Amino acid sequence: MAEVTSHPQGAFCWPELATTDQKAATQFYKTIFGWNVADQPMGPGEVYSLLKVGDKDAAAAYTMRAEERQAGLPPHWNAYISVPNADAAAKRAEELGGKVIAKPFDVMEAGRMAIIQDPTGAYFQVWQKGKSAGAQVVRQTGALCWTELTTGDTKSAERFYTQLLGWTPKHSTMPGMDYTEFLVDGTPQAGMMQTPKEMPNVPPNWLPYFQVDDVDATASKAATAGAKTVVPPSDIPNTGRFSVLMDPQGAAFAVFKPSAQ
Repeated sequence: MAEVTSHPQGAFCWPELATTDQKAATQFYKTIFGWNVADQPMGPGEVYSLLKVGDKDAAAAYTMRAEERQAGLPPHWNAYISVPNADAAAKRAEELGGKVIAKPFDVMEAGRMAIIQDPTGAYFQVWQKGKSAGAQVVRQTGALCWTELTTGDTKSAERFYTQLLGWTPKHSTMPGMDYTEFLVDGTPQAGMMQTPKEMPNVPPNWLPYFQVDDVDATASKAATAGAKTVVPPSDIPNTGRFSVLMDPQGAAFAVFKPSAQ
């Protein structure tokens, strides 16, 4: 398994779980993905759980802080995007109508980051590489393979992200909906869809997709382990098969198997 040592500018580079029960959550994902868990101290009584495919970092988990809970945020997956300069990205995001939730700060020697809310309400993080580029494995079994924005205002979101990150939009029509892919250097890196009418209370969000060998088997295993099925295993014509799940603590994520696999 080749190790990823850098991510293209504008690519999603790190999925991070913010949860209310870190021990139970990491055990759940270990059960369904086979991840190895390596806890790293991050302060008095706190650990940062690195979630690994083999010995390669694939994701992480931490216990939600009091301010996150007070803000009414449910357990969720954070989505980090690789940028050359976190300070410049945060400044540009504000100019484009976004809101900087946490101003740029250093994460020890690993890198520099900021937390941003786009004009439609979705949160994301920008990551400036230090000693860590982020995930050491992507687009392989057990690793992040796609990140998708669901929002009530796709036009505003497209304008914001293309100007902030230089993404190239590619529009298509899928069964029952319009869909936008965002390309980085010609390679699809993320997607976007309009909030479904049957899910009006779902806030704008970025959803991580993790690659698996068998979507149905993974979804079944997840359900047995306490997950809720949001979208049952379904085919995407000429693309692959996927399912959207919610872990026992309430964080949503998706699993995906590409057609070619």
